[in-house]
Amino acid sequence: MNILILNWRDPKNPLSGGAETVTMEHAKGWVKYGHRVTWFTSTFSGANKKEIIDGVEFVRRGNSIGVYLLAPFFVISNRSKFDIIVDEVHCIPFFTPLYTKKPVIVFIHEVAGEIWDIMFTFPINIIGKILENIYFKIYRKYDFWTVSESTAAELRQRGISEEKISIIKSVAEINQKPDVKKEKNPTYIFISRLVKMKGIEDVIIAFFLIFQMQPLAILWIIGTGDGKYINYLKNIVKLKGLAGHVKFWGYLPDKEKLCLLSKAHILLHASVKEGWGLVVMEAGIIGTPSVVYNVPGLRDSVIDGKTGIVVKKNLPEELAREAVSLYNDRSMYQSMSEAGINLYGKQTWKKSSDLSLSLINKYNNEKSNIQS
Repeated sequence: MNILILNWRDPKNPLSGGAETVTMEHAKGWVKYGHRVTWFTSTFSGANKKEIIDGVEFVRRGNSIGVYLLAPFFVISNRSKFDIIVDEVHCIPFFTPLYTKKPVIVFIHEVAGEIWDIMFTFPINIIGKILENIYFKIYRKYDFWTVSESTAAELRQRGISEEKISIIKSVAEINQKPDVKKEKNPTYIFISRLVKMKGIEDVIIAFFLIFQMQPLAILWIIGTGDGKYINYLKNIVKLKGLAGHVKFWGYLPDKEKLCLLSKAHILLHASVKEGWGLVVMEAGIIGTPSVVYNVPGLRDSVIDGKTGIVVKKNLPEELAREAVSLYNDRSMYQSMSEAGINLYGKQTWKKSSDLSLSLINKYNNEKSNIQS
């Protein structure tokens, strides 16, 4: 089949995240089984308008907003080229049912909901929530593919029927684990895009409380974001008297990121909502437990009490208390570290992409029946 993916970003985009990583792994799996995959996305500084990566053809047009406006023209002008469209949702979808009769699968990592109010000011937040209510009605008859039970539950609440929802959990694979030892002093780590919804402010406040109990503690922050927001975060660190104990690493290649993740003792995550906590699994594979907020995605990827801790109340105080408690309980820490290695390390992208391939092949079989 000729498969078209519509996604506002791609793995090379500096602003890409776990969703693009997950999508790429599935796309590579489809290519290996003989399908042709095209990924229509936005452009960025220094990007090629067209290129092929691991067998996937990337076509880049417009910015993160313009790509939604240009997608209909691309789809309509190539209507005979594609057999199926994967319409990937990031707050809003590409509204493909309005301009194509091709089969569509809606790939959604999380339902935005309250994210609109956290990330956008009036009136954009109101417009976003209105559009979200509209698109669920438009797509109600289409198949939805998501990555966690938490998101599936929200989809059901939005009127998507059970039989239209497929849950294909994400995995993490690390080919070569870093050969390093844990830091001498208590070291905590946060890895994500530096935006308000990811909870970095709560993590900094939690670390301030940790610092009161562990004066030698260190916090590593890995990720990029808007320069003004990063300066705001650095100012919080300075005002809290943590300047010598918090380091902003910015963007790091995977090898360096995994090295620091392996050296750290505990991953902290306080996101408002996640599709699936991919970094939680990466941490677990190399023996670093996580302490996270009880939110969609994070509560799905952390096995509470086994590979990490899901706090009872989403407060910096709880995050700090549970993190210090886990660090001090060496027996529990070792048990969680080993559980993460054993549980997450056995999962593979092949198994996951085989499941998404089954979803794709449902339409391939329908196509074959029609042609015959």
